[in-house]
Amino acid sequence: MTLVRFEPLRELEDFSSQIQKYFDELPFMFSGRVESFTPKFDIYEDNENLYVDVEIPGMKKEELKLTLEDNILTLEGEKKVSEDLKNKKFYRNERMFGSFKRSFTLPVEVDNEKIEAKYDNGVLNIKFHKLDAQPKNERTIEVQ
Repeated sequence: MTLVRFEPLRELEDFSSQIQKYFDELPFMFSGRVESFTPKFDIYEDNENLYVDVEIPGMKKEELKLTLEDNILTLEGEKKVSEDLKNKKFYRNERMFGSFKRSFTLPVEVDNEKIEAKYDNGVLNIKFHKLDAQPKNERTIEVQ
């Protein structure tokens, strides 16, 4: 008698793949999706600045609201379905739409007065001037 190893997770993955394939081959029956649009962020720094890049394709800069309060960055907006697509029959609808609001604390203290934001080709680039944790040059002050 030969023993066959039973792998329930493998069986479940195969079943899930078959179901997904079935739905992928059907015409898409809904004009919207349950999921909503969520912009993706990259955060990085150099010696003087902190940078935040956000992918927000298909929006206008006027549709975005960007705020910084107590070192918490908040981006909000709504990615809307264009009017000419609202009553169409979709065979596939993979783009995401909807309202979004993302907030997070910046990893370093920044100067609220030295912030630049530019939106180009679907990417929002934000540049923050970092506040020094310690003075760069120590100076002795003469007491009189």
